[in-house]
Amino acid sequence: MGKYFVHDSSFVDDDVTIGDNTKIWHFSHILSHTTIGKNCSFGQNSVVGPKVKIGNGVKVQNNISIYEGVEIEDDVFLGPSMVFTNVINPRAFIQRKDEFKKTLLKKGCSIGANVTVICGVTIGEYALIGSGAVVNKDVKSYALMVGVPARQIGWVGVSGDTLVFNQEDISIDSDGRKYVIIDENLEEI
Repeated sequence: MGKYFVHDSSFVDDDVTIGDNTKIWHFSHILSHTTIGKNCSFGQNSVVGPKVKIGNGVKVQNNISIYEGVEIEDDVFLGPSMVFTNVINPRAFIQRKDEFKKTLLKKGCSIGANVTVICGVTIGEYALIGSGAVVNKDVKSYALMVGVPARQIGWVGVSGDTLVFNQEDISIDSDGRKYVIIDENLEEI
């Protein structure tokens, strides 16, 4: 057993791996065959799994369910009450567990409060999804997305700052990182 914290009101099923310094707060449930990295935080009323993989340094705010089919890389932020789906056309009377679609959240992306992520999409590295958006297609790395359905309105750096570009399509964020737009994609230089 690692050195992690689970509040007394929460449950962790058998066959779960939890990394050091991870904290699981009130009224949460971690289902079997789930792997959680180190230095993660799960707010109250979180449900994870089964068979979910979560990287290191992930912050899961209150009232979030992370279902089978979702994979989350390192340093991802999930805002309060955001929602994942895992089936495109659910029906209460039809079992579709063999139709779960993979959803991938890549390193460092941030998902705002009350966002809905439709299954089967990939959200790129360091992308930022504004509160209340509905993501129904893949999101480019560093993209700033808002609305229903979510649409790109700009770019953000690793720092989370909205980027402003000069005539050569180059931007510098508050951390001093430089970025350039090449073929409609943002790249760090």
